[in-house]
Amino acid sequence: MENELKLENTIVKSDSLLKEKLWVVIPVILLLGLAVTLIYNHHAEFSWDGFVQGFDENLLVFFLIGVFAQLVDGALGMGYGATSTSFLLAYGVSPVLSSTAVHVSEMFTTGASALSHHRFGNINKKLVKHLLIPGVLGSITGAYLLSDVIDGDIIKPFIAVYMIILAVVIIRKALRKSVVKKKTKKLGVLAVFGGFMDSVGGGGWGPIVTSTLLGRGRNPKYTIGSVNAAEFAISFASGITFMLFGGIHGWQIIIGLILGGVISAPIAAYLVNKIKRKPMMVAVGILIILLSLKTLSKLL
Repeated sequence: MENELKLENTIVKSDSLLKEKLWVVIPVILLLGLAVTLIYNHHAEFSWDGFVQGFDENLLVFFLIGVFAQLVDGALGMGYGATSTSFLLAYGVSPVLSSTAVHVSEMFTTGASALSHHRFGNINKKLVKHLLIPGVLGSITGAYLLSDVIDGDIIKPFIAVYMIILAVVIIRKALRKSVVKKKTKKLGVLAVFGGFMDSVGGGGWGPIVTSTLLGRGRNPKYTIGSVNAAEFAISFASGITFMLFGGIHGWQIIIGLILGGVISAPIAAYLVNKIKRKPMMVAVGILIILLSLKTLSKLL
């Protein structure tokens, strides 16, 4: 009887250890597979001269945008897409190119962020599972519409207005004095909407999903870590959809965002419980509003 109990405990521990490893193994395999696929399919687009010429001030700008956007997103649970898209639009990059570059780069940066949050124990696995599939379905739908149906030039001012609305949401959540804990209903609907708007607008998963969950009184550490972990699947799905229907362009932007985001992801995950969230959220919100107003001023 005692031997049977020991054997049963050993099997339970082995299953638990395997499931724990999958949270690391699956993102790593997907990222390696993505990197190999991109290199195999697009190696002809690169030459040594083009590689050298690509290292200019523009790459540095995109790298810094990637660093800042990932620090914001990893530490606040929101803002990578909104921040990076606002900067790119203000820099003169088109909506389709901005959204494609942001989501392709996010396939790597959110993977690094998810692994970092897992390393620091910031993930509620049950919450991730509730957000995963609905968020992926919403992101695929939005990415398809932007790649193959919606005219990027027409939607550009609407995206800028959408970014201002997201910024107001971020600031409003930051200035809320007290939060009464409430049960979050319809997580699937929230995830579908967040994934859809994230793909179409180039950002929104964090401001919509994270801010709603935090507004319901959920623990900031586990909410931020879990939403960031789910965002890896959302970004992966939308990035693949952009590749299939719109192709990949703007490699300099993508590489700059990836390098900046991957480098700063572990730092951001560490800073989750180290920084004062409210002043940071207000500052990020104001920055996004200013960048979006700049974009609108160019279009009017």
